Amino acid sequence: MAVGILGTGSYLPSQVVTNAELAERVPGADPDWISRKTMIQTRRFAAPEQAASDLAAIAAQAALRDAGVHPADLDFLIVSTSTPDMPQPPTSTLVQRAIGAERAACFDVNVVCAGFVFALAMAEGLIAVNPEARILVVASDVYSRILDFTDRRTAVLFGDGAGAVVVGAVPDGFGIIDRELVSRGDAADLIHVAAGGSRMPASPYTVAHGQHYFQMNGRGVRDFVNAGVPPALNMLLKRAGAVPEDVQHFIPHQANGVMLQELVGEAHLENALTHLTLDRYGNVGSASVPVTLDEAARSGALHDGDLVLLAGFGGGMSVGAALLRWGPTSAGSASPRPA
Repeated sequence: MAVGILGTGSYLPSQVVTNAELAERVPGADPDWISRKTMIQTRRFAAPEQAASDLAAIAAQAALRDAGVHPADLDFLIVSTSTPDMPQPPTSTLVQRAIGAERAACFDVNVVCAGFVFALAMAEGLIAVNPEARILVVASDVYSRILDFTDRRTAVLFGDGAGAVVVGAVPDGFGIIDRELVSRGDAADLIHVAAGGSRMPASPYTVAHGQHYFQMNGRGVRDFVNAGVPPALNMLLKRAGAVPEDVQHFIPHQANGVMLQELVGEAHLENALTHLTLDRYGNVGSASVPVTLDEAARSGALHDGDLVLLAGFGGGMSVGAALLRWGPTSAGSASPRPA
């Protein structure tokens, strides 16, 4: 039995924030500098009344429509997020309520920007013991709420969005071939939000000192990606009996355009079509991979039999990669999502 993607969906909020608009808010971040350093032109910010579960529910409904699966028929609902609605309850239960997936067992995954691929691997494992299961995997992040807009190194990178897939059994020869999951806790300090947990609970002091904001060592992250991601991808391909030249589609985490250019070279993936959405949406956290996958599927770029490589990487530090043989599924059958 093979496990694969039955449908895809995504949602990006309606508010478009240009580099020029962001530069007015972020000291020292002129539009040309942002574009040159990141290749990002615009990003989307959630409306004040929208939280991670709201974005997730819309993306989930799109994926369910694409797969032809009713919410009541879902067995599991997994949400990947590092910006949950609140510490408790799990964001997945809020999505369950919003879409009417009353039968689904729900839980959240927080592996930051690698979370979607980790959640996809968990879904694969659940179907291995329950072949009839239908699982919704949603990644949703609202980073605009935790950015320090006085820090140009991080504030210019992120946007808000959600992506989703429905996972289930597919014909042999298709679906997920293998996956590679890596965690490097020795590098955990490279990306963090210091306050708001049990070690440093929220207080007037933590708020006044900006300790609830996202913080990142950009140079350290870049070094981690260049040194750690290509070996993980090569290990995955080798186990699957493939080489980089066999990959037709590369769908990476949309961290930074310049970094991704370096990654493609280091991983010898120049022959693959690297799908990018960061120019329009920025870095949408763990939603980057499923948002980009949905756009690739709905554009008609993915064909039955194509070899697709997914790669997420980020806080933890973590790497999650998955190799798929695309089709035959309903994914991509829905009409294109409006821009």
